[in-house]
Amino acid sequence: MSNSAQPSEGAGHRDRRTPVVVVAGLHGDPAGTVDRIAGALGAADGTVIVRHDLTELRQGIVRRTVHAAGEISESVHELAHGCVSCTLKADLLPLLCTLAARDSVQRIVLALDPAFEAEAVCVGIADIPVAGIVGRVDGPAARNVRVAAVLTAIDARTWPAAATGDETLEELGWAWADDDRTVAQLAVGQVDFADAVVVSGGADVDPLERARMGAVLSRLVPSAPVLWTESADALTPGAVDALLSLVPPDARRGRVFDAHAPLLRGRPPLGPEHGVQLMEFTARRPFHPERLHGALDMLFDGVVTARGRVWLATQPEEVVWLESAGGGLRIGGAGRWLAAMPADERTAADPERLAMAGLRWDERFGDRDISLVILVHDADPNEIREALHWALVDDAELLQVERSPHQVARWPDPFGDWHTDPCEPDEPRSAAAGDGRGIDTGDRARKEK
Repeated sequence: MSNSAQPSEGAGHRDRRTPVVVVAGLHGDPAGTVDRIAGALGAADGTVIVRHDLTELRQGIVRRTVHAAGEISESVHELAHGCVSCTLKADLLPLLCTLAARDSVQRIVLALDPAFEAEAVCVGIADIPVAGIVGRVDGPAARNVRVAAVLTAIDARTWPAAATGDETLEELGWAWADDDRTVAQLAVGQVDFADAVVVSGGADVDPLERARMGAVLSRLVPSAPVLWTESADALTPGAVDALLSLVPPDARRGRVFDAHAPLLRGRPPLGPEHGVQLMEFTARRPFHPERLHGALDMLFDGVVTARGRVWLATQPEEVVWLESAGGGLRIGGAGRWLAAMPADERTAADPERLAMAGLRWDERFGDRDISLVILVHDADPNEIREALHWALVDDAELLQVERSPHQVARWPDPFGDWHTDPCEPDEPRSAAAGDGRGIDTGDRARKEK
């Protein structure tokens, strides 16, 4: 399931849209791996490399560089709002459409500034209308380009600490306006969205730590091929092209999965490896909100990431989405349970969601349940499971949930105040919404230092 799927090639039909390869990486990449990958891809005839430098975005300035046919063109653009979304809409998406119209352009490589998230770019390509280009009918850039692959570059020497820490982007001077994400949320999100991963600096890491990092990657992105290289200087056009050839046909390629898509995709290994383990937690009764709030500390230390659907006793209509990375946590609304919908709305829901819900439908609570996956690297899965079980309502409380939902709704609820994401309707949003709008960032937390 996807709320941002791009048109696919049908049987006997050749997709004539210009392929786009998106290359992402963290701030402060010591190896310059993003630029190395882009340069390797740019060696092929007909490939254009586009890079936006957003370091002066706060001053309303964006510097754009385009490498094409051995020539480099640079331009400076002023953006009155000085925001990443405005850059995406005002410059990047129209540029993609313009380049795609040129016969000489066979492929476009986007070497993303770290302020650009690959997910937001892909959502923008699929959903945001592009208007005002002469000779082109207004509509999303996906009419002209397709995401062929998303490559994420990481450094073996720095990524594990970044993915499990609790520093914010603001603390490191990497944040833009109203951006309260942690570095871990960015580091984990970039890898989770990747179709392939390039890891540099592997020779400088202890073999056991390298093995542990490999175990994390095989569970976070099990179907993504991983290229380990001693240094970014060793990246050649042949090596990068070979990596792209290993991307499986069913790779996401920019698709954004909603809150009701399977949480375990790509058949990741579930057994422990070097202390790394992917565990599932499921329940057919809701969490008590105050006890869940207390149990969330277990998702910070020793956990790379946790995500999934939550049923709160005090919010019987709302699907709650939980997503953590390192010391950062995001919780928000992701639409309604099918059981809370009127019949006409329910029948119009995604067929796959309806089919999966039918397999586990409960006469009292319908499709309401809890489903979480948690990737641990230095924590005891049994302790996490015990803490989450403790947070569930007991039998007496479950009876109240069934018979007195109005009274249960008055229980203290630390998760009760969602706020609306300020993005405009056509701006890129977060990934996990059941209603296609993105989850509201209603509660963000950090591990206490």
